[in-house]
Amino acid sequence: MEFCLPLVLFLIYLPAFFAQVQDTAYTGIVVDGTRAAAQVDTNFICATIDWWPHDKCNYNQCPWGYTSVNNLNLSHPILAKAIEAFKPLRIRIGGSLQDRVLYDVESLKDPCHPFQKRKDGLFGFSRGCLHLSRWDELNLFFRKTGAIVTFGLNALHGRHPIYRSAWGGDWDSSNAYDFIKYTVSKGYQIDTWEFGNELSGSGVGARVGAEQYGKDLIHLRRIINELYEKSEIKPSLVAPGGFYDQKWFTKLLQVTGLGVVDIVTHHIYNLGAGDDPSLINRILSPHYLNKTAATFNDLEQTIKQHGPWASAWVGESGGAYNSGGHDVSDTYVDSFWYLDQLGMAAKYNSKVYCRQSLIGGNYGLLDRKTFVPNPDYYRLDRHGIIRYSTFYLLMLSDIQTLVLFVFGSESALLWSQLMGEGVLSVKSDTSPFLRIYAHCSKGRAGITILLINLSNQTEFILKAENNLSDLHITRTTNHRQSSFTRGIMRAVSWVGRKSSDDPLYREEYHLTPANGYLRSKTMILNGTPLGITNDGNIPKLEPALIDENSPISIVHRSIKFVVLPNFDAPACA
Repeated sequence: MEFCLPLVLFLIYLPAFFAQVQDTAYTGIVVDGTRAAAQVDTNFICATIDWWPHDKCNYNQCPWGYTSVNNLNLSHPILAKAIEAFKPLRIRIGGSLQDRVLYDVESLKDPCHPFQKRKDGLFGFSRGCLHLSRWDELNLFFRKTGAIVTFGLNALHGRHPIYRSAWGGDWDSSNAYDFIKYTVSKGYQIDTWEFGNELSGSGVGARVGAEQYGKDLIHLRRIINELYEKSEIKPSLVAPGGFYDQKWFTKLLQVTGLGVVDIVTHHIYNLGAGDDPSLINRILSPHYLNKTAATFNDLEQTIKQHGPWASAWVGESGGAYNSGGHDVSDTYVDSFWYLDQLGMAAKYNSKVYCRQSLIGGNYGLLDRKTFVPNPDYYRLDRHGIIRYSTFYLLMLSDIQTLVLFVFGSESALLWSQLMGEGVLSVKSDTSPFLRIYAHCSKGRAGITILLINLSNQTEFILKAENNLSDLHITRTTNHRQSSFTRGIMRAVSWVGRKSSDDPLYREEYHLTPANGYLRSKTMILNGTPLGITNDGNIPKLEPALIDENSPISIVHRSIKFVVLPNFDAPACA
């Protein structure tokens, strides 16, 4: 029976042994660093503070709490720090109920009441109101945190329902006029005024014809020009903030013409309803994610043909509508969708991308109760901390040794600190499960590549080439091998760098979920878990420094930002 113990140990570790076996795909990518394929705004990242009250519910859940424009706790220390970390963050004030908001200016004839449940009301609520004292508090908060503000105005005031969801009549601008006048008199800095929310095309809850909408926008432009006549900087005008409809958007641009609408915004909720059981499957499907490219492309072409003076924004996007998906939109897996959306939007010249929401609903970047950042928040900037540890037992067959590795876990705020304004073209023949985006690095030389591996079993090993080197894409090849043997098979990771005799490094930010659980709310960065520090601050993040001549690899179901500071890219100079 002496053999029993070794046999038992063998049987115990056999599943772990095979768990380490996965596909490995070797591929090449070519980054065109000679010219920018598209350009985004310096403050590309944006998040919405919504109007939804605490009793806004979907699917027997009420996930908004006290996070609305009217009652969000502005004194919470984490809230201010979370916004300040972006240096700065663009904040949009808006949402479905913005077209039911009145402003408590002197000319307001009705009492200034909060939103209340009402069965016959638009979206199930009565009209609401913004007190000027609250507007003062909000602007003090924006000034303190350095936020760039987009404010969505009520575009239904004065109109009336005429047939089903269609609303008619001219816009009553009196309340908005006095509100903007008050804002200017107080010296509050509004970067952009937005007109209406989801009233375009067939609308959501309500709709307005494009011709009427265009006439009202011309009127609003006159108001802005008048009230900001003596101001050094005039806010831009944003519209229509709805779902893209080619005929409607075209007509709007034709009616308004040059000098009215500066920014054309559209909304995206491409994952379906928040209670759809297919949410995760859709997030992990490259075929499904690719469908949104048609919308981006069509809008870009519409603007080029009918409004070349305007730029495009994603004015609101939360993935899944009706407050997002519970335990999906606020977990690690949502980051695959979110980062892919950011990369795709940028590729099609969207200057800004507004996430629904900053806080509130299931898709908030911050937890509505604790204000602690959810996983998607950490994809946006560059700060983190070390704590947690998990043990992995790996067998190194080449040297017949058992080694115990200890890895940490978590991550933080990446896109806005790493991805610059210049969007670079990437060519590759790799699997569609590997999503690749490249930008000029932000505030420094070189480029940053974003890798998103949707595959559930394939690790990709890449060679990134500069098209200046006149090299060709390497065909993707697949090999099935164990994780403990592939290390010795890796070669050069990228070429086309600037010459130097000093040892050169690249930076890597590898994002994975805690314990490999896709619906985890804990983000792991380079093996380290990220969370609020003991002194209540947003965690700081340091990259892994990797020899630039080592291979770039990304394991299954993970995300990696790769900063190549020595990559020769004239477009980024």
